[in-house]
Amino acid sequence: MSDTTTLSVPDERLARTGLLDRLVSRPELGALLGAIGVFAFFSVITEQFLSPLGVATWLDDSATLGIMAVGVALLMIGGEFDLSAGVMTASTALVTAMVSAQLGLNVWLGLLLSLLFALAVGAFNGFLVMRTGLPSFIVTLGTFFALQGLNLGVTRLVTGTVQVTGIRSAPGYESAGFVFASTVDIGGTAFQISIVWWIGTAAVASVLLLRTRFGNWIFAVGGAVGSARAVGVPVLRTKVLLFMTTALCAWLVGSINILRFTTVQANQGVGLEFQFIIAAVIGGCLLTGGFGSAIGAAVGALIFGMVRQGIVFARWDNDWFFLFLGVLLLGAVLVNNTFRRRAERLRR
Repeated sequence: MSDTTTLSVPDERLARTGLLDRLVSRPELGALLGAIGVFAFFSVITEQFLSPLGVATWLDDSATLGIMAVGVALLMIGGEFDLSAGVMTASTALVTAMVSAQLGLNVWLGLLLSLLFALAVGAFNGFLVMRTGLPSFIVTLGTFFALQGLNLGVTRLVTGTVQVTGIRSAPGYESAGFVFASTVDIGGTAFQISIVWWIGTAAVASVLLLRTRFGNWIFAVGGAVGSARAVGVPVLRTKVLLFMTTALCAWLVGSINILRFTTVQANQGVGLEFQFIIAAVIGGCLLTGGFGSAIGAAVGALIFGMVRQGIVFARWDNDWFFLFLGVLLLGAVLVNNTFRRRAERLRR
């Protein structure tokens, strides 16, 4: 063999990653596969599932849950939790309803004031978590109880009951209702505008997470706060903005609900915070932070909606939903950990 003949061995750092490896490293892959399986299953066992009305029903069921799941997913990727997210949807709806129905002011003013209220609570949660060093689980649990008591106490004080009604007759209701609670007719079937808000929220959050500097900050503070701070990431600002983002999503859901149903109960939303977290976990978020997907969280909510309505269409006992939920949560945690380890190996 000639001395000039050599074997060209490519540097392993320049080796191309295969399509399968790239897919497995995506946090939302497990949720997508689960959604396809659930869709196929209920499509076979019940005819109503694929009917236009059936599709509109399970998409509607998924929409508001999906909006909140996306906001909660961003916060979880940033390494924090917000247990006040469910009750916040009721708090914002109550503020809008009281300003509009009880004071007779314009609905848009009520929406603005409820938005400011939500952002203030979100900022408070974020600052308290960062300044005290307490776990966000504890801080937002305290906020959860405070908001729940505030909702019940103020509503009963103002109305003498635990609900607020009458927003339909307030000025500005028609235009606000068109934006947040109208329907889109497709083939003779009415689809709620909340579905559009859900898709839009997931798309904006995904671009923010994957295509912006702020998105890099979210992954950094969720993965290793100390390292993120060492390289100049504004940890305080990032975490506070994430809590405010969750509050913003809660405001959007509260606005959709009050303008669609024109009434709100003071205890509404209690317990939903766990569904938001579960949907985010199913969508690929890790409970330890630093890994996840906004699109995956939206798909996790879609699985919720398909299963919940699919069980109704199949005329099964609703208790089976909770069995499915528990199994799916455990499976999602195991799959997400596997995908994260695979993604970490590919980045080395």
